[in-house]
Amino acid sequence: MAVVGGGSTYTPELVDGLCDLEDRMVVDDLVLLDPSDVRRDVVGGLSERILRARGWGGTFSTTADPHAALEGADFVVVQLRIGGQAARHVDETLPVGYGCLGQETVGAGGFAKALRTVPVVLGLAEEMVARANPGAWLVDFTNPVGIVTQALLDEGHRAVGLCNVAIWAQRRLGHYLGVDPDEVAIEHVGLNHLTWIRSARIGRGTGAGPDGAGGDDRGGDGPRGADRLDDLFERFGPELELESGVPIDVLRMQHALPSYYVHYYYQHDAEVAQQAAPGHRSRADVVAELETKLLEEYRDPALVSKPAALSYRGGAYYSLAAVRLMASLHDGRGDIQVVDMRNDGAVPGLPDDAVVETTAVVDASGAHPLPQRPLPPDMLGLVQHAKAYERLAVRAACAGSRDDVVRALLANPLVGQYPLAAELADELLAANKDHLPRFFPA
Repeated sequence: MAVVGGGSTYTPELVDGLCDLEDRMVVDDLVLLDPSDVRRDVVGGLSERILRARGWGGTFSTTADPHAALEGADFVVVQLRIGGQAARHVDETLPVGYGCLGQETVGAGGFAKALRTVPVVLGLAEEMVARANPGAWLVDFTNPVGIVTQALLDEGHRAVGLCNVAIWAQRRLGHYLGVDPDEVAIEHVGLNHLTWIRSARIGRGTGAGPDGAGGDDRGGDGPRGADRLDDLFERFGPELELESGVPIDVLRMQHALPSYYVHYYYQHDAEVAQQAAPGHRSRADVVAELETKLLEEYRDPALVSKPAALSYRGGAYYSLAAVRLMASLHDGRGDIQVVDMRNDGAVPGLPDDAVVETTAVVDASGAHPLPQRPLPPDMLGLVQHAKAYERLAVRAACAGSRDDVVRALLANPLVGQYPLAAELADELLAANKDHLPRFFPA
C-alpha cells in the first residue's frame, strides 16, 4: 500500500485502522509518500511506532520519490493537499470579498482546489498504471472528492472515491437510537458534499438500499426495518439541526437529513455574512494551528498511539471507512458501503457516467451502486445543477483555459452570475498561479 500525502496528520489514524482489519487484509509493505522531509520523519516515525506497538510485522518506509512509492503497489491511497493550508486559506477567504462562500470543497474555493488538484491526481494515476501491480486500486480521499473521482473515472482509471460524511452520520444516528452504529442502515444519496439521508433503519448495516427492509424482531427501542427519521427529528431535533446546519423545519419538510455541506446552499447569504464578520477565523487558520500542535506531539518518541487531539482535526472515522473499503476490494466480501462511483442508473435523472455518492455493494471488481428512489424536484434540480458544474470543473482543470474557468463558475450554484464569474476567475487564477502550470506554462 502506498499512501500519497503520507505526511498528513491523518496518517496515524489510517495506519491504526489497518491493524483493526488484519483478519480481512494484511498489509505487508506500507510506503508513505510525501515531499516534506519533516513530515516524513515526524508522521512516519509515529506511524511506524503505532504499527510496531500493535504487533504489525510488515515492511515500512517513507519516500519523496513517487516512482519508488508506486512500484508494485496494490492500493494507492491519495490524501494530498496541493498548496497546503496556505492555499486553503485563500480558498476560504478570497471569495468572501466578492460576496461568495469561502469553503475548500464547494463554491469558488472548492473550484480553486479542484484546479490545483485534478491534474496532479491524474498524473499519479498514470504513474500507478505504469508502476503498480495489475489490478491496483486508487482510493481517493482528496477533496473535492466528487470532482477528483469524476476526473479519474472519465479517464478510465481503477478508482473509488471516499468521504467520511456518511459513516460519521451513521455513527451519530446509532448514538441517538441507542444501538450499535453498524446496525443502522442509511439511505444516503446525492453528490459528494451534497447528500441527504432519506431513511434510517435498524437491522441491516451501513446501507440497505431504498427499501431498507429488515426483519420483524426488535432493535434498540423500535422495530427493525421501520424508518426512524421522524422519530429522530421529534426526539433530537435541536441536535440534528445543529449538526446539519439546516433548520429542523426543512428536515421535516424534506423528510431527510442533509449533510452539513448542504447548509452552504440553503443558507448561503447567512454563511457569507458570518465569514465576512470582523474577527472571523478561517478553518484553514484553525487547522494550521492544530497541525502545529499535533506535529509537536507526534515528535514524542514515547507516543505509540494516535493522540486524542487528532479527533479535532476533522475526518472522523476516515480510517474506519478507508480500511473497510480496501478490505472489501481485497477480499470481495460484498459489503454495503457509501462511496463515490459511477451512477450506472442508480440515481434517476443523472447520466450513467456521472459520479454519485450513495450506497454500493463493494467487491473485488469494484463498487456497484444500489438503485435509489427518485429524488424530489428540489433535491434533483440542485444535484443536476451541481453535477453540470463538476463536469465543467474537470474540463477546466484539464484544459487550462480561462474561458472554461468562467463557464464552470457560471454553472456553480454558489456563484452563477456574470461579470462576477469573470472577476473571480481572474482572481482565483492569479492567487493560485504557482500551482497551475497548465494555465501558466511559462
